[in-house]
Amino acid sequence: MVNMKIAFVGKGGSGKTTLSSLFVRHLAASGLPVVAVDADINQHLGVALGLAEAESAGLPAMGQRLPLIKDYLRGSNPRIASADTMIKTTPPGEGSRLLRVREDNAVYDACARPVELDGGAVRLMVTGPFTEADLGVACYHSKIGAVELCLNHLVDGQSEYVVVDMTAGSDSFASGLFTRFDITFLVAEPTRKGVSVYRQYKEYARDFGVTLKVVGNKVQGQDDIDFLRAEVGDDLLVTVGHSNWVRDMEKGRPPRFEHLEEANCHALQTLHSAADATYELRDWERYMRQMVHFHLKNASSWGNEKTGADLAAQVDPGFVLGEGLVATA
Repeated sequence: MVNMKIAFVGKGGSGKTTLSSLFVRHLAASGLPVVAVDADINQHLGVALGLAEAESAGLPAMGQRLPLIKDYLRGSNPRIASADTMIKTTPPGEGSRLLRVREDNAVYDACARPVELDGGAVRLMVTGPFTEADLGVACYHSKIGAVELCLNHLVDGQSEYVVVDMTAGSDSFASGLFTRFDITFLVAEPTRKGVSVYRQYKEYARDFGVTLKVVGNKVQGQDDIDFLRAEVGDDLLVTVGHSNWVRDMEKGRPPRFEHLEEANCHALQTLHSAADATYELRDWERYMRQMVHFHLKNASSWGNEKTGADLAAQVDPGFVLGEGLVATA
């Protein structure tokens, strides 16, 4: 009985969103509560989960509701003078409001929408797209900051999953977001360019205890498997090939999920088992240390100047996020 935070990363066009949507469907079909988050600069997860283009485009953007998110999560935390002084890395402390997957709260009311799947329903949250109005005046990292802030305040329940379709490439290293997950699935095609993001991610993440597994996608035969194995070694978890089910889904005519090819069902179960296996590796004190580390870095590099406050004072040295904590009303 576990709660898992899972990221899908990879270069643009690798099939990252398709695989994350299939994994969300797999979890829902297993009867498990899921919060799915689209944190990619190109917002396609809603469509991959079966929403019409217009319906997906009309989902509430987390990036536009950041003041509400900050105000809710701040709660009665005495170390945070106002919601305006919260930044994407602000850690929780005594008095902070915490999020759970199954509960109803103001953040979900404002930012999450239910998506009905043939195996059940999931909550979907989206950062919102990078628009023309943002050009020259905004950074997409400010939008996915809403995701990081929510993950910083997320506590565990039983048998619950949060699946995040991350922005492509290595953009997630612009903050500590890449350390917020129990496991990261890197989707790689069997090409030199396909594994280049893996090498970059592996190098950045090696000092932070990030559990990284490679999902080989668009694999056509043993030669592709051998190539990936030679490039990524034991980090290669499973490979996925052509899927008529996915092709029909991309045409807007998805069959029932129970008709997904047996080999692809097995691949999704392999991802599920790998995610669950990392539960025993959790170290909540390290998790908090990393959260504080990135908060102090962001505070000194730009946060203090932007907010006019000493953001190091937001750190509650006696607080450790973890199982058994009770969310503040």
